[in-house]
Amino acid sequence: MTDPRRKLPAVDALLEGPGLAPLLAAHPRGLVVRAVRETVDAARANGGTPPAEGWDAAIGAAVARRAAPSLAPVINATGVVLHTNLGRAPLAAPAIAALTSVAAGYSALEYDLGRGTRGSRHVHCRDLLVELTGAPDALVVNNAAGAVLLALSALARGGAAIVSRGELVEIGGAFRIPDIMARSGAQLVEVGTTNRTNRKDYEKALTAESRLVLKVHRSNFQVTGFTEDVPAAELAALAHARKVPFLYDVGSGLLLDLAPWGLTGEPTVAEAVASGADLIAFSGDKLLGGPQAGILLGREAAIAACRADPIARTVRADKLTLAALEATLALYRDPETARREIPVLRMLTEDKDGLKRRAEALQDGVKNTVVIEGESEVGGGSFPGAKLPTWLVSLSDERCAARLRTNHPPIIARVADGRTLLDPRTILPHQVEAVRIALMADG
Repeated sequence: MTDPRRKLPAVDALLEGPGLAPLLAAHPRGLVVRAVRETVDAARANGGTPPAEGWDAAIGAAVARRAAPSLAPVINATGVVLHTNLGRAPLAAPAIAALTSVAAGYSALEYDLGRGTRGSRHVHCRDLLVELTGAPDALVVNNAAGAVLLALSALARGGAAIVSRGELVEIGGAFRIPDIMARSGAQLVEVGTTNRTNRKDYEKALTAESRLVLKVHRSNFQVTGFTEDVPAAELAALAHARKVPFLYDVGSGLLLDLAPWGLTGEPTVAEAVASGADLIAFSGDKLLGGPQAGILLGREAAIAACRADPIARTVRADKLTLAALEATLALYRDPETARREIPVLRMLTEDKDGLKRRAEALQDGVKNTVVIEGESEVGGGSFPGAKLPTWLVSLSDERCAARLRTNHPPIIARVADGRTLLDPRTILPHQVEAVRIALMADG
């Protein structure tokens, strides 16, 4: 019997067929060739059976898969505001405009327009951060882990850095504070216990080899019960009395106090500055609501040491980050404007009545759905344990979640108790109608 795989068409024969002419006209030839080979190989692996939809259609689908960007936009219907897997903070409109403007051409990234000479990228965002926080100086790098790494290298390399055992946290992607400290060249000195660390623990650990005292805010978990830690201001005073700097990693970069909306427990950047810390590190893409970035605030000498450290170049921020961050920070000049214009802040402070109206708009005309009360989450390792009251659109079948992921753009929902749930809190206003249409098509 003849092996059916011998009857499969040759790659060149398929490329010369009239059905692939539109693909070859619309895409690079190399891309189409790879798609043809992929399709033929799949048929060969299937015992020589041609694709059921036909060669042209199968190759067209393969081309579409290869041409599609891997980083695709999605609609977040999970209710997790800072969803790390979905890119955390969506940018405010002014930040998008600034990013687009800078990306479209050349920019004065490292050029002093007044003097006509080379400048420094470190001036961008610096004045705004000083204005908004009252810190003497500031530096922006590519992410918060990079900021901590740089600070440790600049201030504690070759010496001891003291930190509470209860603050040796693991951040996203299995990156741990002890590992970052080891890479910085600082020697980790653990004090206290997991649940209790007091002033005497730090006093005993401070020696001639001590270069730094570090405090890390436990932003992605809670320790309750029989606990004790040392306030940042007290640690700063102790460190300065022993003539060593104090580094405070506050995590999420909360510039606007959200206590009026029931969100408490996260230190604000203003509180960190007031503590007297020599350096403060935090993220730009969490509660601040900007692009991924790491921000260092603090004393001029400490920031200067960070700028001069060789690691500063390896973690420097690019022009797109700086443009988006500067535009985001500018919104904070008026707190109400920031709350209204920055998507993360708007989502976290949205009233429940507004959420119900949007849930009902999502449900309008969609079969087998009901609007129910539920809870949203902050996410992103911020306000751990906090629950935000919301209204959910509940679909009767959990399999709807998988079908919604095939939508264009994909809609990411959550599944609970055998049902698919959509939370309007994280669905951007201009996306509501698209989600409703997708739900109607799914039903």
